[in-house]
Amino acid sequence: MNAVAHSAAQPGSAVDCARLGRVAVASLHAELALAPKPGLVTPFDRGSHHDMDAGTFLRSLFALRHYFTAVARAGATAAPFDALRQRGIAAEAAMLRATSGINTHRGAIFSLGLLVAAAAACRSRLGHAATGEQVCLEVRRWAADFANAPLDAASPGQRARALHKVPGVREQAAAGYPLLRAVALPSLRDALANGLTREAAMCHTLMQLVAHTDDLNLLHRGGADGLRWARQQAQDFLATGGAFAPAWRARLKLVADAFVARRLSPGGSADLLACSVFLLRQERA
Repeated sequence: MNAVAHSAAQPGSAVDCARLGRVAVASLHAELALAPKPGLVTPFDRGSHHDMDAGTFLRSLFALRHYFTAVARAGATAAPFDALRQRGIAAEAAMLRATSGINTHRGAIFSLGLLVAAAAACRSRLGHAATGEQVCLEVRRWAADFANAPLDAASPGQRARALHKVPGVREQAAAGYPLLRAVALPSLRDALANGLTREAAMCHTLMQLVAHTDDLNLLHRGGADGLRWARQQAQDFLATGGAFAPAWRARLKLVADAFVARRLSPGGSADLLACSVFLLRQERA
């Protein structure tokens, strides 16, 4: 076996961390490419967003292409949380430069970044890829650090969190991402195992997340009434079969149009969808 092949086989190696980084970026791209989606940017429309389109997201992804590899290396070498945080701060600055100040991936920089670091930490310790659920639970190792890290109280998400008294991304992370473990991963696995295409499985799982998530983006844009309406729309879609039903795409397009009419966008649920895609793919990467 040559040196390159040997390096590629080593969990926690530079090659393995680069692979995790590519899987993370590919997962974000898969979420962006998905259509139809309720109020979210797709390659075909802006959804409920007047200030961004698919090109904005692609520029952001290009700017973030090295970030996920960097946090994987930090996780594989048991670097302290502050090392992850500093990489996240630098990644957010790169994103804002690439998008002229538009926030496209702040939530993913945090949540997906943590999960990539946790996946690398698990591989380094176990000698093989962990399950998605194991990776989620690994994030709890930094729970005390989340509580001590400074917050941007002026951000829309934090304002919505404080006003409506719901848990934010830090609380989800500290608890080991229960929505990913209990909702997203089971939904995605079941949909794929029962014959849905990747696209249909992701749409189905996205609506599962909208139905169950206290989405801060929805709260920011529509308040408690907007969140309740959005969750009911998702529940109604799922109650009639979701993406397993005939003509599901046309039905989801109607839901998407209704979200746009109300200027609602479940960005938090979209972040969790990308995270769930990453968690499933890293099991085989």
